[in-house]
Amino acid sequence: MQNKNKKKICLIVSSLGKGGAERSAGLLSIALHQSGHDVTLVTVLNHIEFDYQGRLINLGELKDKNDSFFGRIERFLKFRKLLSEERFDYIIDSRSRISPIREQLISKFLYRSTPVIYIIRSAKLKTYLGTDKRKAKKLYSKAYQMVAVSKTIAEKVRQEYGLDRVVTIYNPVEVINVDKTIYKTKADSKYVLFFGRLDNSIKNISMLIDAYVTSDLPAKYVDLYIMGDGPDLEFLKNHALKTNCGKHIKFLPFNENPFPVVSHALFTLLTSHYEGLPRSVIESLACGVPVISTDYEGGPEELINPGYNGLIVQAANARAFADAMNRFIFDKSLYNSCRSNAKASVAHLSLDKIAEEWAKLLT
Repeated sequence: MQNKNKKKICLIVSSLGKGGAERSAGLLSIALHQSGHDVTLVTVLNHIEFDYQGRLINLGELKDKNDSFFGRIERFLKFRKLLSEERFDYIIDSRSRISPIREQLISKFLYRSTPVIYIIRSAKLKTYLGTDKRKAKKLYSKAYQMVAVSKTIAEKVRQEYGLDRVVTIYNPVEVINVDKTIYKTKADSKYVLFFGRLDNSIKNISMLIDAYVTSDLPAKYVDLYIMGDGPDLEFLKNHALKTNCGKHIKFLPFNENPFPVVSHALFTLLTSHYEGLPRSVIESLACGVPVISTDYEGGPEELINPGYNGLIVQAANARAFADAMNRFIFDKSLYNSCRSNAKASVAHLSLDKIAEEWAKLLT
C-alpha cells in the first residue's frame, strides 16, 4: 500500500506469544505495515507464536543464550545501535513497565530524542506506569503520546496520574472466515467457553467453575470448556474435579488460532477482576458468539451492550453469573438476538478502522 505519510516505526513488545496483549501487538504491526509504514518489531522475550508483519529483531534469542549481566549489556548495546542507525520517526512501546527507574534509563539512554508512544493495555495501571505516580508523571509527561486501549483506562490515567496527553485507540480484531471443519464436535455436543490465560488472580476462573456448577447448564448437558495455558492450570483442574460436575468441565490447550473452537460455542465467558480491552471478548463477538462478562475494572460496557450482544454481571458473584448463563439457555429470544448482533457490534474494530486511528496519530 502506498502511503505518502510513510513513517519508520519501531514497535517494542514483551513477546509475541501466549497472551491477548501480545496478540494485539502483533495485529498492530500488521495494521501499520499494511498502511504502508516501515515497521521494525523488537521482542524482549523469545516467544514468537502470533502473526506479525515487518522486520523482526528478537532480543529474546540473545537473552536465552546469555542472561548474565554481560548478556544484558550485549542486548542493551545491540538495541541502542539499532535505534541509532535506523533513526526511527516513532517508537511505540507496548511493554509492561513496572520500574520507573529502569524506564527513566531506557528513555534517557535508548529512546533519547525519538518521539515515543506508550501503550497502556490494562486497568491495572501500575503494570504500565509503576506505583510512584510522581516519577511516572515526570517521565511520561515527556511522551509524544499515551495510548490507552479503552476510554475507561484513559480517564483513569488522567485522574490517577495527572497525565493529560492520553488518547484511546482500541485493539483491532482480524476478521477471519473461520473454517468450522477444523474443530469438529459431535452433533449433540454443546458447550460454553472460557479462553485466555489461566491466571486465577486476574481471571477468577475458579469462580466461573463454581457458577457453572451452580447453574442449570450441566443438567442440560451443556459442557464448560476452558481453553488456554497459565500458572493455575493444575489448580483449576483440581478445583473442577472436586465438583460434582467434573465430567462436564473440559480443559483444552492453548491454541494460537482459537477461532474454530470459539465459533462453535453457544456463548463465551469472562470473569476477570480487571482487564484492558479483552481479546477474548472482541474475538468472540467477531465470530458471531455473544459474551457473558463480569463488570470488571476497565469497562466491559465499551464492548458489551447488555441484552444486545451479551450480558454484564456483577463481579465476583457466582450466583449472579449462574443466573446469566441460565438466561441465555432458557430465553431463546434474548440469546438469538444477542447472537445475531454480535459480529456487527465489533465492526469498528477491524484492522482497517484501527489503522485509520493510528494514521491520525502518526502525522
